[in-house]
Amino acid sequence: MSDLHASLLNTPILAIALTLAAYLGGIYLFERMGRPSWCPAVLIGAVITAASLWLLRYEYVDYQRNVAWLTLLLGPATVALAVPLYQQRQHIFALWKPILCCVPLAAVLAALYAVLIAWLLGAPPLVLASLAPKSVTAPLAMGIMEQIGGSLSLMLGGLLITGVLTTIFVSLLARLLKITDKRILGFALGVNGHAIGIVRAFELGPTAGAFASLGMSLTGVFTALLLPLVWRLLV
Repeated sequence: MSDLHASLLNTPILAIALTLAAYLGGIYLFERMGRPSWCPAVLIGAVITAASLWLLRYEYVDYQRNVAWLTLLLGPATVALAVPLYQQRQHIFALWKPILCCVPLAAVLAALYAVLIAWLLGAPPLVLASLAPKSVTAPLAMGIMEQIGGSLSLMLGGLLITGVLTTIFVSLLARLLKITDKRILGFALGVNGHAIGIVRAFELGPTAGAFASLGMSLTGVFTALLLPLVWRLLV
């Protein structure tokens, strides 16, 4: 049994099966819980995965290596978001001026407040570099992190926490401010909550999903172009 356990740990079979099972389990529990915005399926799946790695004594480095091809699929999945953008192009073209004015400020603030809070709390440069790209989608965030340094685990944790908190606070603020426009809600979810925000936006409707995709894409491109340059100048 020990030989079988060791062989499974050294092949992608167990890692891929574990990832897919955790995701499906997360969706099932999410539906049974009534689809709460504060606990999305991806968060439940992440907790299941972490618990399974601990129980199986599966080193995270080995798990990361064995699911590398799943990580590569994040890129095509992100590109596929162009479909809802095309379907909602009339609404997007009608608001291109406020969108272009909003994205640079939102992207700068998203990186700035996280780094500033961590710096005030005495975080080392490794933590600061890991938190800076927390509001962009995972493929772009990993590319940014390779240029400025940082920890992959911390960065992915920051992405997960950011996405979950975005879905919570956008919903709360929308109720407090009585915002019902799906375009505004979707754009806010995409700019701040990346892929997790997009999932929540599509639950609100196709228009919200398209604007969330647009917000995430523009924020990601802006951050990927400017953050490495600014980081080198400042650090």
